[in-house]
Amino acid sequence: MGNNYYQTSKGEKVFSYINYFIIIAFCLTVILPFINIFALSFNSGVDAQKGGVYFWPREWTFDNFKEVFSQSSILGGFYISLFRTILGTLISVFLTAMAAYALKSKTLPWRKQITFFIFFTMLFSGGIVPYYMVLKELQLTNSIWVYIIPSLYSVWNIIIMRTFFYQIPESVEEAAKIDGCGDFAIFFKIILPMSIPVVAAIGLFNAVGHWNDWFSGAFYVRDQSLKPLSTLLQEMLTRQEALQNALLRSSGTNYDLVDKVLITGESLKMATIVIVVTPIILVYPLLQKHFIKGVNIGSVKE
Repeated sequence: MGNNYYQTSKGEKVFSYINYFIIIAFCLTVILPFINIFALSFNSGVDAQKGGVYFWPREWTFDNFKEVFSQSSILGGFYISLFRTILGTLISVFLTAMAAYALKSKTLPWRKQITFFIFFTMLFSGGIVPYYMVLKELQLTNSIWVYIIPSLYSVWNIIIMRTFFYQIPESVEEAAKIDGCGDFAIFFKIILPMSIPVVAAIGLFNAVGHWNDWFSGAFYVRDQSLKPLSTLLQEMLTRQEALQNALLRSSGTNYDLVDKVLITGESLKMATIVIVVTPIILVYPLLQKHFIKGVNIGSVKE
């Protein structure tokens, strides 16, 4: 028996080592590219052209970030992104939770038919042109609300949240109803507090989607003062690449200027990535702890 136990323990150790190796390798594939981007964003563009800059800047400089923030519209775009991210995430998570709770209730009339109808919209889309026409008819184009209202609901998020609500014991709701609580009281005082992990996860997904979305600002908004940070940075990179291509195609080009533009363009991309990604990296650790919390701690025992 002792020999079998020793063999089992040895196998478990080998399995654990393999798991650790795979996890570490996966983490490195995610972390190392970002460290390289970070190093290039703070490295001199002329020096970066020589190569050999991997995980630490060889010639430190803030010129790349100065170039990004020198644009007069960047600060306004940051406020637009912050506004749509905070307000859009809060409203979307709240309405998604209410919809999921309603679809979870067995007393909802035509519950299965409504669920199928909602799920059907996830499988088929009307297309970009009809979608734009609807937004224009609703007077949402060239408005800050085009970032928030169309993205209030996500069918996938509703399904995830409804599945999570199913895990909450029905005896908890029954006990609350016996105490005289209505549906709204149960939802706000019991369901939401017990669903912090899924609320945090859905909130993070919504926030990342709002913060990184450049498409809506590029295609549905013409007013530069209403464009979010991601759209402005995308347009800035597009202009930079267009300038590079124009200089390369022109005759009698000043090659020193071409080299400088090319290098600045690549470094500018790295700085842009750092600017866009950093807020999400700072927020994520604050929400991560909720992902591992048990949902039924302290609830009624079955």
